[in-house]
Amino acid sequence: MATENIDEEILGKAYDAKLMRRLLGYVKPYKKYVISAIFFNIVVAALGPLRPYLIKIAIDKYIAHSNYSGLLTICMLLLGSLLFQAVIQYFLTYYTQYLGQKTIFDLRTQIFTHTQKLALKFFDKTPIGRIVTRVTNDIESLNDLFSSGIVMVFSDVFTVVWILVFMFFMDVKLSLVTLSVLPILFYVTFLFRRKVRNSYRNVRLHLARLNSYMQEHITGMNIVQIFHKEKIELGKFLNINKDYREANIQSNLYYSIFYPAVELISSTATALIIWYGGGEIIRSSLSFGVLVAFIQLTDMFFRPIRDLSEKYNILQTAMASSERIFKLLDNQTFINNPEKSEELKDVKGEIEFKDVSFAYNNDEYVLKNISLKINPGETVAIVGHTGAGKTSLINILSRFYDIQKGKILVDGVDIKTLDKKDLRKYISIVLQDVYLFSGTIRSNISMNNEDIPLDKIKEAAKLVGADRFIEQLPDKYDEAVKERGSTLSVGQKQLISFARALAFDPHILILDEATSSVDTETEIIIQKAIEKLLVGRTAIVIAHRLSTIQSADKIIVMHKGEIRETGNHQELLAKKGIYYKLYQLQYKDQEISKAV
Repeated sequence: MATENIDEEILGKAYDAKLMRRLLGYVKPYKKYVISAIFFNIVVAALGPLRPYLIKIAIDKYIAHSNYSGLLTICMLLLGSLLFQAVIQYFLTYYTQYLGQKTIFDLRTQIFTHTQKLALKFFDKTPIGRIVTRVTNDIESLNDLFSSGIVMVFSDVFTVVWILVFMFFMDVKLSLVTLSVLPILFYVTFLFRRKVRNSYRNVRLHLARLNSYMQEHITGMNIVQIFHKEKIELGKFLNINKDYREANIQSNLYYSIFYPAVELISSTATALIIWYGGGEIIRSSLSFGVLVAFIQLTDMFFRPIRDLSEKYNILQTAMASSERIFKLLDNQTFINNPEKSEELKDVKGEIEFKDVSFAYNNDEYVLKNISLKINPGETVAIVGHTGAGKTSLINILSRFYDIQKGKILVDGVDIKTLDKKDLRKYISIVLQDVYLFSGTIRSNISMNNEDIPLDKIKEAAKLVGADRFIEQLPDKYDEAVKERGSTLSVGQKQLISFARALAFDPHILILDEATSSVDTETEIIIQKAIEKLLVGRTAIVIAHRLSTIQSADKIIVMHKGEIRETGNHQELLAKKGIYYKLYQLQYKDQEISKAV
């Protein structure tokens, strides 16, 4: 899994026109902000080079001729241009940031919506950390591109164009002398781009390894500590951290060479201006004001070049991030709804499996030729060894996965002809591993469904016995629940999950080993709750503890993906088959535990 994460960090193109066109598609709804930003960019870019030109006029026209009033006018113009630029810069910054935030908001929403629609098959094979990275780090990289990268590129281009316009307007020959260093600058920039690209790849690669190692070992910290592996794991971490440090040092080395190189070229251009311009002044072919203006314009000309590294990094990161984001958005692992879906009316809860075969991967079938009918209001228990296919049975009934062969019918209607939402609103599932969301007890029972009032929540909690501990909490049903319900016991979380299932008043109830993780006292409470919960509902109960399902109307014994035995508790014991052996094993375990 870690290898997959690392491989994703290997870069594609530094600039991909196809990806950029797709990214710009998210900007289209905000064209007016783009046009405004470009307009303000042009104005801001012109105001910068305008000041050296005004200084040139001040020197040649007013200082040289001791014209104090004219000089004062130029100074006021300079001050006015600065104030005007500040105002324009404010609107430019506002529009570009607004554009970036609106675009990123839309993209982040699209990713989250798309992710919610993906089938569980996708999540089986994709690490959670990778998906979270798409919505956080990768999206933030695009935010930098939209808010800073693209805008600053426009700004730099317009600035260079305006500088060249002012230069050639004042003196063509001196302009050509100034630009004579450009071939050297282009060559240095080309070398820098090539070197920093490889360096950037190494930094990202080692950062991915560092993140992967941290995530894995923090998650498994209890195992590290129980086996006293702290020193060994620290040693491995130090090596990975060292590689990351060296990659960053190497990257900084290229920057430390590039910046002085650009500064040297800029200083060379300035020296050429002074050499050539000074000679022209001596020969009275050039004014002193033009020479001063060119020195200032040259410094402004090389400023965007010095910022190249930052823009290149933004662009490169954005291209890599967008490629990963679009890879997620292009994933079509869906459980598709039919074009014209049927509707379930007056649901009774009859379930029928007809020659059903199912595989998670290709032809590796975990369920084989399953035929089973569950009557409305009937409680059916499913037992078998681990890997027998019990959980897979409820996964395909809920259409978390689609079957390869056969049919599954609810009230005689093929579930593939139903809208997924229409099917699932009649089903509630209580799992062994209960998942609670950050929020409150109330929100976790109602799942923020406004159609479920507090009275119904309290009624559901009381019926399953959850009200006993909820009423003792300081804020009762508004008690805060932290991530995964970390402040609650396993039994308390399980009771909340039962209340949640009951609050939605399902026609079909599925209990997947719902009492296997609780203590005996809580199990007794839950068993009493289950008895009330099952009244008038079709129920499928998956259990390892056979004592909990003896009263089931029907017990299905599964083995290696097939139904091997069917009957009630007494009938299956009389057959002395798989169920009998399972019962004997558990009975012996109970006798041993009692003796201990």
